[in-house]
Amino acid sequence: MKRIAAFLLLSILVVAGSMSLQAQTMSPRESARQSRKAAKKQQKMLKRANKKQRKASKKYQKAQRKQIKKENRDLANKQGTVFR
Repeated sequence: MKRIAAFLLLSILVVAGSMSLQAQTMSPRESARQSRKAAKKQQKMLKRANKKQRKASKKYQKAQRKQIKKENRDLANKQGTVFR
């Protein structure tokens, strides 16, 4: 009985080991496909980051214009003239 259990355990380990070994080795075609996929993902991430940066820059510039406009309006009100 112990021999059968040991043999079954050994055969299960051999099969599991060969499966993991097979999963680790990949063909050059699969490797190229994965590298293209990773490059595409990287491009997408860069595009998103650049878009966020442009949006933040535009938001900052708009806030600056608004602040300058407000300061000019406040200065004009202090001097008694009104700009429209």
